[in-house]
Amino acid sequence: MREYDVIIIGGGSAGLSAAIEIYKEGFTNILLIERDIELGGILLQCIHNGFGLKVFKEELTGPEYAEKFVDELMDLGIEYKLDSVVTKINSDNSIEYVNTKDGFANVKAKALVLTMGCYERNAGAISIPGTRPAGVLTAGQAQKYLNIDGYLVGKKVFILGSGDIGLIMARRMTLEGAEVLGVAEILPYSGGLNRNIVQCLKDFDIPLYLNHTVTDIIGDVNLEKIILSKVENFKPIPGTEVEFEVDTLLLSIGLIPENEISENAGIILDRKTKGPIVDESYQTTKAGVFACGNALHVHDLVDFVTEESRRAGRSVGRYLKNELKSSNDNIQLLPSDGISYIVPQNINLNNIENKLELFMRVTAEYKNVTLVVYSEETEIKRIKKRHMAPAEMEKVILTKDDLSKVNKTLSIKVVA
Repeated sequence: MREYDVIIIGGGSAGLSAAIEIYKEGFTNILLIERDIELGGILLQCIHNGFGLKVFKEELTGPEYAEKFVDELMDLGIEYKLDSVVTKINSDNSIEYVNTKDGFANVKAKALVLTMGCYERNAGAISIPGTRPAGVLTAGQAQKYLNIDGYLVGKKVFILGSGDIGLIMARRMTLEGAEVLGVAEILPYSGGLNRNIVQCLKDFDIPLYLNHTVTDIIGDVNLEKIILSKVENFKPIPGTEVEFEVDTLLLSIGLIPENEISENAGIILDRKTKGPIVDESYQTTKAGVFACGNALHVHDLVDFVTEESRRAGRSVGRYLKNELKSSNDNIQLLPSDGISYIVPQNINLNNIENKLELFMRVTAEYKNVTLVVYSEETEIKRIKKRHMAPAEMEKVILTKDDLSKVNKTLSIKVVA
């Protein structure tokens, strides 16, 4: 069995960033495994610009952003395998994978990094009533068909869910000559970034129907109509139905971290994020296994994925150098009022060098509120926020001095 210092599962932005950072830490015996036929992940189908503003200080398309990391990976000579599917993580941190060249193979590493990304919720996940004709797709599927394969999936389009991919596809379909009749969102606020609402909907006069959902799909072989209804407390209101004649329904109803092999390996997942529970070093509940990027929790921007994966890569380097200290008395991070989740979920103060960055999402839209960080009865920090929404990830930075006030738990809440 061949052995490596590190094996990385996933060759998107997180996997590429982590691999390069680990190499810079002095560990060159790395294997990156990607299930697709190219490196780059979802970035390859995101031909719109807006990537790289934080990491590279320039505006790039998705493929251009990915190319920078792929080129660097090649220059460093980091080993990778394409069209290869990891089927199992064993108890000794060896992994099993399969491809057409190697067949079934087993390799081992001192450390693993999980960067499998995420997948889209589909129609089956929300059980929309009606028939199942052709023309109902996830927004990501439509993006791939249009941007990579060159197929316009429809001419009269409606989008359910206001996630960022759905908003971007509303603009993309319009630019390609399709008519986008509207975007519906079951919540009272959009699930996408504000800039995408402006640039993808308002700039093209595409209506956004908040507190609405699709309550019927009509069509024999192909999609013919959908029925849109207002909702209250997530239940359709009778008598509010509106009919739209469409040939395509795109679903942008959320992303879920890809963690089937993680769960099968006994790694404990967070019920809210659907990603692994990690500590301050991005190490999961399984020693020597780290996670970052969208496999850990869904990010707003790929730049955030890159920055997080670089931090995880440096932590892997410290782990391999035996610089990470273990502890049976980690501090637990507990989301409180108005906070959906916090990453990391627990921290070992002995491994924090200068500061700790916490990432979280709120449960609702808030204006002119305060984030309060506290440990039991001790208030540690207050941060005023003009606006917060579930679609936008929040970050709180704690210094070593802040952390010296922490007891057994650390919590964050929203205070009006």
